[in-house]
Amino acid sequence: MRSSNPVFSRRGFSRGERYAGFGGQPQTQGNPGTGANPYAGTNPYAGGNAYDTTYQAPPSAPAQTGRMTMDDVVMRTAMTLGTVVLGALVAWFALPVSEKSYGLGIGAMLVALVLGLIQSFKREASPALILGYAVFEGVFLGVWSKIFNFMWPGIPLQAVLGTMAVFVGMLVAYRTRLIRVTARYTRIGMAIAIGFLILTFVNVIAAMIGGGDGLGLRSGALGVVVGIIGVALGAFFLSLDFKQIEDGIQYGAPRQESWLAAFGLTLSLVWIYLEMLRLISILRGDD
Repeated sequence: MRSSNPVFSRRGFSRGERYAGFGGQPQTQGNPGTGANPYAGTNPYAGGNAYDTTYQAPPSAPAQTGRMTMDDVVMRTAMTLGTVVLGALVAWFALPVSEKSYGLGIGAMLVALVLGLIQSFKREASPALILGYAVFEGVFLGVWSKIFNFMWPGIPLQAVLGTMAVFVGMLVAYRTRLIRVTARYTRIGMAIAIGFLILTFVNVIAAMIGGGDGLGLRSGALGVVVGIIGVALGAFFLSLDFKQIEDGIQYGAPRQESWLAAFGLTLSLVWIYLEMLRLISILRGDD
């Protein structure tokens, strides 16, 4: 199934002309022979699993090349996240806390948004676009984190640790099947995410018109509740990413698609980190 993200509605893994059969040999989609997937048509997701109708086969044999593996996903994710961290460190150490730096951070965020949107509408993963997004997103995070650290010393490290805890917790919950990504689970989660985004947008507009915190969604007890919901949504998006990666590997998605997996994981982790920053800042108050 296609993983979704509140920032970018990215495409699922691309559909190929050929796929791996039972004997490790490529099969064509129209062949009803022994290469047919015995699980085709039994997927519980609405509309079926994209890989059931795309590759129609069990996992590729180890000897085969050109198929996505977990090593590919880990490597591309490390490259993408590493680029984000590098950009953040450059901005952290090179830019002072000032209005000029704040404007530069907002500009970097907008560039990252544009690059991410372009990638989300492309049919194939573009490493250049994804790494470009990571650079500018990193600059934005570096500026934003330094501003928060100026106001609440140590808060970026707390947010990083919190993000890591959410990632590990969701990975364990997914691997042990405490969380199952079903059609109903996805529909409910996406409905909450859409409502959250609409409410956030209204709050931003109210803040621009009336000043302050708009509707008060980012302060006090209500801000804590909204922050917890934001972190929970980030965890929800991670579970969709895990499902997408699992399906891609199981049904032999092309190796290039590991860049999409890395992109999706990066988006989700950045979302969680930003929500963690806001939540912890509210909890710490003026101390």
